[in-house]
Amino acid sequence: MCGRYTLTVDGDDLEARFDARLSDSGFEPRYNMAPGQELPVITNEEPEAFRRLEWGLVPSWADDDSGGLINARAESVDEKPSFREAYERRRCLVPADGFYEWVETEDGEGIGDSRSSSDRGSDGGKRPYRVTFEDDRVFAMAGLWERWESETTQTGLDAFGGGVDAAGEDGPLETFTIVTTEPNDLVADLHHRMAVILDPDDERRWLSGEAGRELLAPRSADGMTAYPVSTAVNDPATDEPSLVEPVETV
Repeated sequence: MCGRYTLTVDGDDLEARFDARLSDSGFEPRYNMAPGQELPVITNEEPEAFRRLEWGLVPSWADDDSGGLINARAESVDEKPSFREAYERRRCLVPADGFYEWVETEDGEGIGDSRSSSDRGSDGGKRPYRVTFEDDRVFAMAGLWERWESETTQTGLDAFGGGVDAAGEDGPLETFTIVTTEPNDLVADLHHRMAVILDPDDERRWLSGEAGRELLAPRSADGMTAYPVSTAVNDPATDEPSLVEPVETV
Protein backbone atom coordinates (compact mmCIF):
# COMPACT_ATOMS: atom_id res chain seq x y z
CA MET A 1 0.00 0.00 0.00
CA CYS A 2 0.96 3.63 -0.06
CA GLY A 3 0.67 5.20 3.38
CA ARG A 4 3.18 8.08 3.27
CA TYR A 5 4.79 10.03 0.45
CA THR A 6 6.92 13.06 -0.37
CA LEU A 7 6.75 16.10 -2.64
CA THR A 8 9.98 18.02 -2.17
CA VAL A 9 9.96 20.38 -5.18
CA ASP A 10 9.11 24.07 -4.96
CA GLY A 11 5.84 25.56 -6.15
CA ASP A 12 7.13 26.93 -9.47
CA ASP A 13 8.54 23.56 -10.52
CA LEU A 14 5.34 21.80 -9.50
CA GLU A 15 3.18 24.17 -11.55
CA ALA A 16 5.47 23.79 -14.57
CA ARG A 17 5.51 19.99 -14.33
CA PHE A 18 1.71 19.63 -14.42
CA ASP A 19 0.76 22.84 -16.24
CA ALA A 20 -1.57 23.67 -13.36
CA ARG A 21 -1.61 26.57 -10.94
CA LEU A 22 -1.39 26.39 -7.17
CA SER A 23 -4.45 27.95 -5.62
CA ASP A 24 -2.52 29.24 -2.60
CA SER A 25 0.85 30.87 -2.07
CA GLY A 26 1.65 28.82 1.01
CA PHE A 27 2.87 25.67 -0.74
CA GLU A 28 6.09 24.30 0.71
CA PRO A 29 8.07 21.11 0.00
CA ARG A 30 6.80 18.17 2.05
CA TYR A 31 8.84 15.24 3.34
CA ASN A 32 6.21 13.18 5.19
CA MET A 33 2.73 13.49 3.71
CA ALA A 34 0.32 11.43 5.78
CA PRO A 35 -3.33 10.31 5.87
CA GLY A 36 -5.71 12.84 7.37
CA GLN A 37 -3.76 15.81 5.99
CA GLU A 38 -5.02 18.22 3.33
CA LEU A 39 -2.70 17.71 0.35
CA PRO A 40 -2.46 19.05 -3.23
CA VAL A 41 -4.12 17.05 -6.01
CA ILE A 42 -5.42 17.79 -9.51
CA THR A 43 -9.05 16.80 -10.02
CA ASN A 44 -10.97 16.16 -13.22
CA GLU A 45 -13.39 18.87 -12.08
CA GLU A 46 -10.66 21.53 -12.24
CA PRO A 47 -7.72 20.08 -14.22
CA GLU A 48 -5.93 23.41 -14.58
CA ALA A 49 -5.42 23.90 -10.84
CA PHE A 50 -4.26 22.15 -7.69
CA ARG A 51 -6.76 21.70 -4.88
CA ARG A 52 -6.17 20.63 -1.29
CA LEU A 53 -8.16 17.53 -0.38
CA GLU A 54 -7.93 15.38 2.73
CA TRP A 55 -6.17 12.05 2.26
CA GLY A 56 -8.62 9.30 3.18
CA LEU A 57 -11.63 8.91 0.91
CA VAL A 58 -15.06 9.11 2.51
CA PRO A 59 -17.78 7.80 0.15
CA SER A 60 -20.59 10.24 -0.55
CA TRP A 61 -23.11 7.77 0.92
CA ALA A 62 -21.25 7.20 4.19
CA ASP A 63 -23.16 7.79 7.44
CA ASP A 64 -20.30 9.86 8.85
CA ASP A 65 -16.88 11.17 7.85
CA SER A 66 -14.80 8.73 9.89
CA GLY A 67 -12.65 5.89 8.59
CA GLY A 68 -11.33 7.46 5.40
CA LEU A 69 -9.89 4.95 2.90
CA ILE A 70 -6.31 5.84 1.98
CA ASN A 71 -5.89 3.25 -0.81
CA ALA A 72 -8.07 1.60 -3.47
CA ARG A 73 -7.12 -1.68 -5.15
CA ALA A 74 -6.78 -1.34 -8.93
CA GLU A 75 -8.18 -4.82 -9.49
CA SER A 76 -11.60 -3.93 -8.05
CA VAL A 77 -11.74 -0.14 -8.17
CA ASP A 78 -14.57 -0.19 -10.71
CA GLU A 79 -16.62 -2.66 -8.65
CA LYS A 80 -16.30 -1.79 -4.96
CA PRO A 81 -19.17 0.40 -3.72
CA SER A 82 -16.74 2.69 -1.92
CA PHE A 83 -14.91 3.56 -5.15
CA ARG A 84 -17.16 2.70 -8.08
CA GLU A 85 -18.80 6.09 -8.51
CA ALA A 86 -15.55 7.98 -7.97
CA TYR A 87 -13.85 5.78 -10.58
CA GLU A 88 -16.52 6.74 -13.10
CA ARG A 89 -16.86 10.43 -12.24
CA ARG A 90 -14.17 11.76 -9.92
CA ARG A 91 -10.57 10.98 -10.71
CA CYS A 92 -7.47 12.86 -9.67
CA LEU A 93 -3.70 13.04 -10.00
CA VAL A 94 -1.67 12.88 -6.80
CA PRO A 95 1.77 14.49 -7.35
CA ALA A 96 4.77 12.99 -5.56
CA ASP A 97 8.49 12.43 -5.90
CA GLY A 98 8.75 9.44 -3.60
CA PHE A 99 6.85 7.22 -1.18
CA TYR A 100 7.71 5.22 1.91
CA GLU A 101 7.37 1.53 2.67
CA TRP A 102 8.23 -0.35 5.86
CA VAL A 103 9.97 -3.73 6.02
CA GLU A 104 10.68 -6.15 8.85
CA THR A 105 14.12 -5.92 10.48
CA GLU A 106 16.02 -8.88 11.85
CA ASP A 107 17.08 -7.16 15.07
CA GLY A 108 13.68 -5.71 15.91
CA GLU A 109 14.92 -2.11 15.71
CA GLY A 110 12.79 0.57 14.21
CA ILE A 111 9.12 1.27 14.74
CA GLY A 112 6.25 2.29 12.57
CA ASP A 113 4.05 1.10 9.77
CA SER A 114 2.26 2.70 6.87
CA ARG A 115 -0.87 0.63 7.03
CA SER A 116 -3.67 3.01 7.94
CA SER A 117 -4.58 6.53 8.98
CA SER A 118 -5.62 5.28 12.42
CA ASP A 119 -2.58 3.07 13.13
CA ARG A 120 0.65 4.88 12.32
CA GLY A 121 3.92 4.17 14.03
CA SER A 122 2.64 1.51 16.45
CA ASP A 123 4.35 -1.72 15.32
CA GLY A 124 7.89 -2.70 16.25
CA GLY A 125 10.66 -4.21 14.16
CA LYS A 126 10.21 -2.29 10.91
CA ARG A 127 12.58 -0.14 8.87
CA PRO A 128 11.27 2.62 6.57
CA TYR A 129 12.50 2.82 2.98
CA ARG A 130 11.93 5.60 0.48
CA VAL A 131 11.08 4.61 -3.09
CA THR A 132 11.81 7.19 -5.78
CA PHE A 133 13.31 7.71 -9.22
CA GLU A 134 17.07 7.92 -9.59
CA ASP A 135 16.73 11.35 -11.21
CA ASP A 136 14.35 12.63 -8.48
CA ARG A 137 11.61 13.31 -11.00
CA VAL A 138 8.11 14.28 -9.95
CA PHE A 139 5.42 11.78 -10.94
CA ALA A 140 1.66 11.39 -10.63
CA MET A 141 -0.05 8.61 -8.73
CA ALA A 142 -3.52 7.62 -9.88
CA GLY A 143 -6.19 8.78 -7.45
CA LEU A 144 -9.92 9.07 -6.88
CA TRP A 145 -11.73 11.79 -4.97
CA GLU A 146 -15.10 12.26 -3.32
CA ARG A 147 -17.34 14.93 -1.87
CA TRP A 148 -19.22 14.08 1.34
CA GLU A 149 -21.93 16.16 3.02
CA SER A 150 -23.54 15.49 6.37
CA GLU A 151 -27.28 15.19 6.65
CA THR A 152 -28.67 17.91 8.90
CA THR A 153 -32.21 18.74 9.85
CA GLN A 154 -32.89 22.42 9.63
CA THR A 155 -35.38 23.84 12.07
CA GLY A 156 -36.97 27.19 12.77
CA LEU A 157 -36.44 29.87 10.17
CA ASP A 158 -33.75 27.84 8.41
CA ALA A 159 -36.36 25.28 7.41
CA PHE A 160 -38.17 27.90 5.35
CA GLY A 161 -35.24 28.95 3.21
CA GLY A 162 -32.11 31.01 3.57
CA GLY A 163 -30.68 28.62 6.14
CA VAL A 164 -27.19 27.26 6.63
CA ASP A 165 -25.42 24.99 4.21
CA ALA A 166 -26.40 21.34 4.77
CA ALA A 167 -22.74 20.45 5.14
CA GLY A 168 -22.15 22.97 7.89
CA GLU A 169 -20.09 26.14 8.06
CA ASP A 170 -17.08 24.58 6.38
CA GLY A 171 -19.04 23.15 3.45
CA PRO A 172 -18.66 19.62 2.07
CA LEU A 173 -15.71 17.41 2.95
CA GLU A 174 -13.55 16.60 -0.08
CA THR A 175 -11.24 13.60 0.21
CA PHE A 176 -9.04 11.40 -1.99
CA THR A 177 -7.49 7.96 -2.15
CA ILE A 178 -4.46 6.55 -3.98
CA VAL A 179 -4.92 3.58 -6.29
CA THR A 180 -2.54 0.65 -5.67
CA THR A 181 -1.54 -2.33 -7.77
CA GLU A 182 0.84 -5.28 -7.73
CA PRO A 183 4.44 -4.27 -6.97
CA ASN A 184 7.21 -4.10 -9.54
CA ASP A 185 10.49 -5.98 -9.01
CA LEU A 186 11.94 -3.23 -6.82
CA VAL A 187 8.96 -2.66 -4.52
CA ALA A 188 8.24 -6.40 -4.22
CA ASP A 189 11.21 -6.67 -1.86
CA LEU A 190 9.53 -4.12 0.43
CA HIS A 191 5.78 -4.66 0.16
CA HIS A 192 3.14 -6.66 -1.70
CA ARG A 193 1.43 -3.52 -3.10
CA MET A 194 2.55 -0.24 -4.63
CA ALA A 195 0.98 3.00 -5.77
CA VAL A 196 -0.02 3.23 -9.43
CA ILE A 197 2.51 5.56 -11.07
CA LEU A 198 1.12 6.94 -14.30
CA ASP A 199 3.19 7.52 -17.39
CA PRO A 200 3.23 11.29 -18.09
CA ASP A 201 1.52 10.68 -21.44
CA ASP A 202 -1.32 8.90 -19.63
CA GLU A 203 -1.94 11.38 -16.83
CA ARG A 204 -4.57 13.45 -18.62
CA ARG A 205 -6.16 10.33 -20.10
CA TRP A 206 -6.66 8.97 -16.60
CA LEU A 207 -7.93 12.31 -15.34
CA SER A 208 -10.48 12.76 -18.11
CA GLY A 209 -11.82 9.21 -17.90
CA GLU A 210 -10.73 8.51 -21.47
CA ALA A 211 -8.74 5.49 -20.25
CA GLY A 212 -9.52 2.95 -17.57
CA ARG A 213 -7.95 0.03 -15.74
CA GLU A 214 -5.44 -0.62 -18.54
CA LEU A 215 -3.39 2.25 -17.05
CA LEU A 216 -3.27 0.69 -13.58
CA ALA A 217 -0.54 -1.90 -14.17
CA PRO A 218 2.69 -1.77 -12.12
CA ARG A 219 5.19 0.77 -13.35
CA SER A 220 8.49 -0.77 -14.48
CA ALA A 221 11.29 -0.60 -11.92
CA ASP A 222 13.66 0.79 -14.55
CA GLY A 223 15.17 4.03 -13.29
CA MET A 224 13.74 3.59 -9.79
CA THR A 225 15.59 3.13 -6.53
CA ALA A 226 14.85 2.42 -2.86
CA TYR A 227 16.96 3.23 0.18
CA PRO A 228 16.58 3.11 3.98
CA VAL A 229 15.72 6.30 5.84
CA SER A 230 15.46 7.38 9.45
CA THR A 231 12.71 5.96 11.67
CA ALA A 232 11.88 9.59 12.45
CA VAL A 233 9.51 9.35 9.48
CA ASN A 234 7.30 7.08 11.60
CA ASP A 235 5.90 10.15 13.33
CA PRO A 236 3.53 11.93 10.91
CA ALA A 237 4.10 15.17 12.81
CA THR A 238 7.75 15.16 11.71
CA ASP A 239 8.23 16.83 8.33
CA GLU A 240 11.77 17.93 7.55
CA PRO A 241 14.41 17.47 4.80
CA SER A 242 16.46 15.01 6.85
CA LEU A 243 13.72 12.40 6.43
CA VAL A 244 14.64 11.77 2.79
CA GLU A 245 18.35 11.36 3.48
CA PRO A 246 19.66 7.76 3.27
CA VAL A 247 20.87 6.10 6.45
CA GLU A 248 23.19 3.17 7.01
CA THR A 249 21.76 -0.12 8.23
CA VAL A 250 23.57 -2.90 10.06
